[in-house]
Amino acid sequence: MAADDIGQLADALSRTHVGDGELSYQGRGLKLDNAESVAGLVTEIAQYQGLRALRLEGNTIGVEAAQAIAKALEDKDQLQKCHWSDMFTGRLRAEIPTALRSLGSAITSAGARLSELDLSDNAFGPDGVKGIEQLLMSPSCHSLKVLRLNNCGMGIGGGKILAEALTECHRRSSALGAPLSLRVFIAGRNRLENEGASALAKAFKLLGSLEELHVPQNGINHPGIRALASAMQHNPHLRVLNLNDNTFTKRGALAMAQALRHLKNIQVINFGDCLVRTEGAMALSAVLREGLPILKELNLSFGEITEPAALLLAQAVLNKPQMEKVDLNGNCLGEEGCEALREAMEVMDKADMLASLSDDEGEPDDEDDDDDNETDEDDNETFEDEEKENLDEEEEHSKENGVNCNGNSPSSKLQSPTKIASYLCSPSSEKELDLEDKTASLEHQDQVDADDPERAADVLLKISASYKEEAESGEALLEAVDAVLKTMLSASLLQSTCFLSTLLVHMGLLKGEGKVKRVPVVSAQLSCLTHAVQQPYFQQHHALLLHTVLCRNGKALKSCSSALEGLQDALKRRCSADH
Repeated sequence: MAADDIGQLADALSRTHVGDGELSYQGRGLKLDNAESVAGLVTEIAQYQGLRALRLEGNTIGVEAAQAIAKALEDKDQLQKCHWSDMFTGRLRAEIPTALRSLGSAITSAGARLSELDLSDNAFGPDGVKGIEQLLMSPSCHSLKVLRLNNCGMGIGGGKILAEALTECHRRSSALGAPLSLRVFIAGRNRLENEGASALAKAFKLLGSLEELHVPQNGINHPGIRALASAMQHNPHLRVLNLNDNTFTKRGALAMAQALRHLKNIQVINFGDCLVRTEGAMALSAVLREGLPILKELNLSFGEITEPAALLLAQAVLNKPQMEKVDLNGNCLGEEGCEALREAMEVMDKADMLASLSDDEGEPDDEDDDDDNETDEDDNETFEDEEKENLDEEEEHSKENGVNCNGNSPSSKLQSPTKIASYLCSPSSEKELDLEDKTASLEHQDQVDADDPERAADVLLKISASYKEEAESGEALLEAVDAVLKTMLSASLLQSTCFLSTLLVHMGLLKGEGKVKRVPVVSAQLSCLTHAVQQPYFQQHHALLLHTVLCRNGKALKSCSSALEGLQDALKRRCSADH
């Protein structure tokens, strides 16, 4: 061993932190290639009685050096924490699994019971996961509480191997009467994608013990997000959920909103740079309004969220006494929208919790195409079978809780109360209402189902387009409108919000995903909504949502200015009714 290396190691050892059961060589920058290079370190480990934590991060360790360290660990049965991040810099990837197996074998031989394992920033790929597979399944990890594997390049394959190891660990530990109870899982920047994330979701669902989940920047699209959302419903103690820089789109956002309804202990939500978009943000605002009592931080930055949804989110955090930070930077509010959001937060005396809006993207162009949604479908064709399996499990669990996988009640179905509603599913202003002849053939088509807000919105707009106050059919038409809206708005706040946002997209008042067939709005439809706003089923929070959107995007209805004015007046009265 060169004199310089010996001197470097001696200097490092002199600065080694020893105390409270921890031996630390953190950040020494040591290049440890063989047994000779780690002789002093090995001696210190061997002589340390009651070793509970070993920090080796920030050095680079070769196979021979790892084997020598492993030998010293074989009798350290009190070891609980292994801080081993960033300790293979410059090593061949093929070396890393061998080194990890040696260290893992020593831990199991010693009979140690780990509570924390940190192997972040080691870029060992799927083969590296194989290197810790036996350790993770061993009794030494039955007690594991914290697993950190950030920036390890695991990929889909590594994610699947890891999921299988955790599942097997849970099976073995359960057989001994003490199931694995992992609390913190961190695996950002690992290219897990949908398949890796879905495999892990199955393991998380089985564990049911997570308190923190961090899987940012993993290339996960809506199928993987939906699988994770389903798993989170089985982890009621979750406090921190970080999915930053993945891709939700509408389907992923709605599934995650549904999951959040079950998470009463959540304190930090990070969905920044996740393409939550406006409809997803509105769904999340509904969950915020009715739940999440101890939420502290909400990050929905860079998600293509527009001004109305941002304002609804601001209103939803009003009753959150522990709220500390709301980040809506980098969205599509525009200058006026940013100012309106700041004013809204100031009025509620919450201005200090709003993060900077300096990177706002400005209002979206009407001509922009939402190709991301179609791309997601193309990219995930090979994943359809696995997604279907996940969604079947998700739906089964959701039905047990009285909701389906998109947040709606599975039994919330309207049978039309009158023959007129049946006929008006396909109305024609040129035809007389020949109910006796038409009802029988349309009877099977007149169902409005809360599981299908798209159809409900379409039916409502068709019914209301034929309304004429002076016509004999006017009263019957309003009855049909009431029947549809009462069904869609009488369920949970999340359900009704999803329906209203869908309705507004069809009316051209909100920008939706993909190719949405917008219905030209006529005054008759606004008149029917004016009637509906005054009915008991149209609650204040429904009026607030509709009023917020119309105030910002009402110019799209300038051809119906008189009817629009009447609707806005009715909404103002309804919004202030309980004040």
